[in-house]
Amino acid sequence: MAMTAADTEQNLSTAEAPSARQIAGTGQTVLGIDTSTEVCVGIARAGVVLATAIVADRMQHVEQLTPLVRGALGDAGLTLDEVEQVVVGLGPGPFTGLRVGVATARMLASVRRLPLHGVCSLDVLAQQWVRAGAEVPAEFLVGTDARRKEVYWARYDASGSRLEGPKVGVPETLPDLPLVGPAADLYSDRVRASEGPRSFDPGVLAVVAADLVDAGVEPLYLRRPDAAEPGRRKSVLVHRPWAAHRLGGAS
Repeated sequence: MAMTAADTEQNLSTAEAPSARQIAGTGQTVLGIDTSTEVCVGIARAGVVLATAIVADRMQHVEQLTPLVRGALGDAGLTLDEVEQVVVGLGPGPFTGLRVGVATARMLASVRRLPLHGVCSLDVLAQQWVRAGAEVPAEFLVGTDARRKEVYWARYDASGSRLEGPKVGVPETLPDLPLVGPAADLYSDRVRASEGPRSFDPGVLAVVAADLVDAGVEPLYLRRPDAAEPGRRKSVLVHRPWAAHRLGGAS
């Protein structure tokens, strides 16, 4: 039977991973996981990307992630026993998909007794642009699809250091700065879309984790989930005192 994100989180109550810490050391094998946009896995060693795998299906995070990890390790010629660090993108992103990625990373780190390092996924997209060697403006935005016609966004300087955010809002409320990331194409008529990365690169995640601010291990939801637990159901039975009186009189 397939394991759900809730099952994974329940397992963590009995076996927590070591405390998250800044990833250090060159030459270690790093497994990167991010499900804030698509289902993404990256493997790197000594700053070199060995393998990446992406499934562009936001509705199949639970089913796709574990096979994707196995496949990426196989492509890199490695096994899970050889992984020395786990890094995970914490979003922001939609509730269910983001929860699956973070819970899976926590489970793997816990079971293997590996250090776990969480980062803001928008920070990775910012570094993709900075490290591509292209000319980067003094300040820019990174934005992803938050659904509900909104954008998850953060503001960065030319080095890719985060200055503001992450936040969520409609495109018209974003600062008037060049925007990269998936939202740049999605709302190109409402934002200052700029040349730059449009999709998440899990290989960059695995490589740059040591240079990014440790964001803990809790998902960055920013708002409540779209699907809420239903409230108490109302009874369809209506009390009519006059009906009871009539029944009593008829006996």
